Amino acid sequence: MAIGQRIRFFRNRKGMTQKQLGEILGFLGKTSDVRMAQYESEARTPKHDLVKEMANIFDVSTHALSVPDIDSYIGLMHTLFAIEDMYGLKVGTINGELCLRIDRNNGSTFSSMYDMLHAWQIQADKLKNGEITQEEYDEWRYKYPELDTTQHWAKVIPQGLSDMLMDEMKKIEKQEKKDARKKKK
Repeated sequence: MAIGQRIRFFRNRKGMTQKQLGEILGFLGKTSDVRMAQYESEARTPKHDLVKEMANIFDVSTHALSVPDIDSYIGLMHTLFAIEDMYGLKVGTINGELCLRIDRNNGSTFSSMYDMLHAWQIQADKLKNGEITQEEYDEWRYKYPELDTTQHWAKVIPQGLSDMLMDEMKKIEKQEKKDARKKKK
């Protein structure tokens, strides 16, 4: 999760507006909410000192706000915490073994995450059973979802283009009805 999303998440968690947070951080007047909107949209990136201030306001670690560095254990932990916040990842035990799971009560997020993780499990099992090589497994992971055949990935046209096409189709339909009425006369 990018830093802008994390700022928004923790700001909302505290029940603060962008303006309130901006004012606490020392931005005056209109610039307070504009500056926070820029950080949350990632048009601007806050400097480390500002990230530290926000972390203090939110009462969280700077690691919780920063884009996690998964090359460190602490960064990895904060990545997992972010996944918990966004996608309902849960930690628990099954038969005495520590495990991560997705929360079944998380609606459509659960369904989507289940499908994606299940696709991964299928590939991991194929590797374990010798049905595919490590190279094939890595290619599947690094090109995901391109090589995933378990789900139906569809390319969706942009909403603006869809709206324009629908408008044109309605115009054509209207013209066809008009022409059909003329033929009847």
